[in-house]
Amino acid sequence: MTKLRLERDLPYQPVQLWEMVGDVERYPEFIPWIKSLRAYNRGQLEDDIMRFDADVAVGFKLLSERFSTRVTRAAAALLVDFDLIRGPFRQLKGRWTFTPSPTGTTVAFDLDIDIKNPLLDAVFKANFNLAVSKLLAIFESRARQLYGAKR
Repeated sequence: MTKLRLERDLPYQPVQLWEMVGDVERYPEFIPWIKSLRAYNRGQLEDDIMRFDADVAVGFKLLSERFSTRVTRAAAALLVDFDLIRGPFRQLKGRWTFTPSPTGTTVAFDLDIDIKNPLLDAVFKANFNLAVSKLLAIFESRARQLYGAKR
């Protein structure tokens, strides 16, 4: 299993970033390797906690895969969690947290992943840190697009 935690300080309000990351249906618009995403089974667990499932199709050059996750958005805690339902993983679990900081927000992304396919696993492990760093850069760029340059 591969585990990673990345943090980045961004000059935006925590709720803005939480809303942006939690708006998973828009991911295909700005994350190049997400080819399609469908959200369904929406439900309100508590006043501030919403859960839904998402089917995701990803593609990297000649490789493509589909998987499903359960996404939980907790407004009061400013968390976005996702857990594997089915797909090419033994494990896929992630958490986004958004904590106020003196310059805006500290965004933390935690990921636990274990891929079943040995070829896909080798490709992923060889590019893991780069891919996750790129993902955070993509979200930072999206925040600039939505909320303007704050620096």
